[in-house]
Amino acid sequence: MSVDTHDNSRPLLDVATEAHDLARSLGADEVSCSVSRSTEVSLQRRAGKLEQAQRATSLGLSVSLLVGDRFSSHATSDMRPSALRAFLERAVEATRALEPEVERRQADGALCGRGTSDEVLDQVDVGWASLDARRRGQLAEELEAAVDALPSRSRLVSATVGLGDSSSESVRVMTNGFVGEHRGTGFGMSVEMTLEEPGGRRPEAYSYYGANHWADIPGPKHLAEEAWGRAEQRLGSGPIASGRYPMLLENHAAGRILGTLGGPISGAEIHQGRSCLAGKKGEAIGNAKFSLYDDPTIPRGLGSRPWDGDAMKAVPMPIVEAGVLQNYYLSLYYARKLGMAPTTGGRSNWVVPKGARSRAQILAELPKCIVVTGFLGGNGNGLTGDFSYGIQGVLYEHGVATANLSEMNLSGSVLEIFHQFAEAADDPYVYSGVRSPSLLFDGVQFSGV
Repeated sequence: MSVDTHDNSRPLLDVATEAHDLARSLGADEVSCSVSRSTEVSLQRRAGKLEQAQRATSLGLSVSLLVGDRFSSHATSDMRPSALRAFLERAVEATRALEPEVERRQADGALCGRGTSDEVLDQVDVGWASLDARRRGQLAEELEAAVDALPSRSRLVSATVGLGDSSSESVRVMTNGFVGEHRGTGFGMSVEMTLEEPGGRRPEAYSYYGANHWADIPGPKHLAEEAWGRAEQRLGSGPIASGRYPMLLENHAAGRILGTLGGPISGAEIHQGRSCLAGKKGEAIGNAKFSLYDDPTIPRGLGSRPWDGDAMKAVPMPIVEAGVLQNYYLSLYYARKLGMAPTTGGRSNWVVPKGARSRAQILAELPKCIVVTGFLGGNGNGLTGDFSYGIQGVLYEHGVATANLSEMNLSGSVLEIFHQFAEAADDPYVYSGVRSPSLLFDGVQFSGV
């Protein structure tokens, strides 16, 4: 065996295969070995100067072992032959000292594999390889120039712009016969700014976009104007009277409320008795207008993947359909613990189908509506379903913005909020693993003055 930690050009599949076979020879009954390599670069500019430039590369190996029905996971970045052998010897020996967990056995090989091809997922931008320091610097300067070109900048205290990009590849080899390789690239662009208003308040806002392909990110002008618009929505903000209002949840912020479902439908929370949705599969947990799907096969989706954490084929799955809870997130381990069929252990892309009307059309029909543009802290309880979050937003009356809002909380329950769902707008947000349009809810409780 010849694993050279200094030879980054060595095929990762060779490294993973050899490490898998070595662990087996040392006494492991089942082995899952993953090797990954990545490069990340980031730049940050402020006040006409480059404030920060970072480049990081990593090469790592992780193994999950089953030894006499005892399970453990280990990781290392030292893949020299002697170090790797010693690492695996210690890992196998340590695993023997644990309590048995027969539920940790690998999936039947027939369940594992690629749910869709890399060509369909389209997660690699071939142009990443040609990016160099000069081009990255030029892109950061263009983004800062877009901020400098904004009109009425007298209230601007400071602005920071950032760029980032990455490339990664990984392989996985398992005793059940699964062998998989996957690659991806990523790009990000951000603008953060602080304004000043009378009285000394300094409202802040940002705009950020991420994508697998550089061409999918909106241009510098869009980010600068969006960040400025969001910052202006903070000016003069404050609370209004407490009460129940229609709520239009902006598409980019929808993940916070949709995410209240995440804990209660996870196998871990159900098994540990911390889920308010345990035993509710097949029951209505929302309005018949509300549906939510998990789809790992979306081309260029930020949550897309060929297989899941158990190496089972990644396939689309309904979570809530016409208000009815259809599936839990059940990894192989927790499915066995609960005596249920496995689905998948973690979410990929969450998709809410878009509606037929625009935000403006929806707001125009409402005498009053709170548009939630962001969240500030808060908490939720997966057992009771209750949650409370601080919000940033705007009050609209008959489609016209009349007040900027802050220092307010919205509260509710997972068991109620999706019954309050009224309509989805036609503006799905595609720069996140939560691909949701803006969402309208009726009678949401807000606390203000």
